[in-house]
Amino acid sequence: MAAQLLLLVPALGSFLFTFGTGVELIRFASLRAVLPGGGRPEATSPVEWGAALRDPRVLRPLAVDLGLVVLFVLQHSLMATALVKRWTTSCFGVLQRSFYVFCTALALQLLMRYWQPVRHGPLLWNACTEPWDTWVPLICFILHFIAWLVIFSVILIFDYAELMGIKQVYYHCLGMGDPLALKSVRAVRLYSHLRHPVYLEFLLVLWAVPCLALDRLLLAGLFTAYLSCGHSLDQQDYLYLRAQLDKKFLVFSREEAAYGDLLARNGPAPGKES
Repeated sequence: MAAQLLLLVPALGSFLFTFGTGVELIRFASLRAVLPGGGRPEATSPVEWGAALRDPRVLRPLAVDLGLVVLFVLQHSLMATALVKRWTTSCFGVLQRSFYVFCTALALQLLMRYWQPVRHGPLLWNACTEPWDTWVPLICFILHFIAWLVIFSVILIFDYAELMGIKQVYYHCLGMGDPLALKSVRAVRLYSHLRHPVYLEFLLVLWAVPCLALDRLLLAGLFTAYLSCGHSLDQQDYLYLRAQLDKKFLVFSREEAAYGDLLARNGPAPGKES
């Protein structure tokens, strides 16, 4: 039993590393692109497209950024194939999901750390000048805040402990097997079709920026294509999602009603009385 509990150490380490990567992703994808002084492209003199596409100062960072995105896509896709899953399961056992999540976070860290902004290329749009330099970035900030709020809410609904690989280790320690084997056929079918449950929200984060430089266009365009390829929901999946959301809301409403009845019978807690 003690040896099995030791498996929680790398699983929790992977979770903490992934959590830190998620915080860094918010800075990279949202704060740096929306807030002034965070690396947002500044207004420059107009640049002709023909000259920009021949300029090494533009082509070199775009080539580096393209390689970083391709590296992430290859890691995230190849490690999700059945062949690689069988190999990693034979090597890491119940830690297979934690290893996959750790590698994904590591690839994302490499992308964010070595990303090269294009400072000498044209801007596809620029709302960082008068009279839009105040309210357009503010609207983008609000949209990003709502998108990240929805993203984290969806992750909680989709059982984040299982997504991070912690639940697999916990079930293994209790001798309960793979948690995915305990799920319904409809849930397994949904997971096979929906590798990215925050598709629309992440696209909003990628595209809703006040200034769109060439490196941001590359990032948004490639990830839009990649996310679209992994998004194949049908009507049965949407019906199942709707049923699960209705269940969640029903549970929350019952808990709220029970808490209200408890307050009505006993009154508020002494520490909360005004």
